[in-house]
Amino acid sequence: MYLEKIDFHEFIESFVEILETKDTYTRGHSTRVAHYAILIAEKMKLSDREIELCHFAGHLHDIGKIGVPDSILTKKSKLSSIEYEQIKKHSEFGYNILNKVSSLVEMAEIVRAHHERWDGKGYPDGLSGEKIPLISRILAVADSFDAMISKRSNKQALSINEALSEANRCVNTQFDPLVVYSLIKIIENGSLKLNCA
Repeated sequence: MYLEKIDFHEFIESFVEILETKDTYTRGHSTRVAHYAILIAEKMKLSDREIELCHFAGHLHDIGKIGVPDSILTKKSKLSSIEYEQIKKHSEFGYNILNKVSSLVEMAEIVRAHHERWDGKGYPDGLSGEKIPLISRILAVADSFDAMISKRSNKQALSINEALSEANRCVNTQFDPLVVYSLIKIIENGSLKLNCA
């Protein structure tokens, strides 16, 4: 018996559903990050293939949280330094999961690097500047932007203007300036839809 060709997008969404059953914050977050990443990639005039990578990597960027204990993912108070070190491992866990599939090796590298920083102070590898994959730099901005404008049990949501001010403050330290500039232009042009989950 031969399996019918798998719809890749459906497979990705079902895969992310596994994580979303563990972490209620992730519900909708991955979809929104994918949406913002696509818009940024389009504004930066990336290729169709790069835009597609933004889409799928946006959905999968937090898949490594499957390997983080539920008690840490769902904790309502501030994480201890030990707990924070545990949650930081999710980018490596995601890499290890995706790297097992030959067609997802490039995406595994993107997911691994989505918490690297422009100034080299990120994790897990301390990459800096253009040594960080471009799609990872886009995901870093999309991910942080969504986190800032989303209400969580232990923090209030920022307004879009407050989130943009914070992103702009982190240009050349945490974020690639061209990616932040592109996000600002998208919002100024009214292209951003916040209810895309």
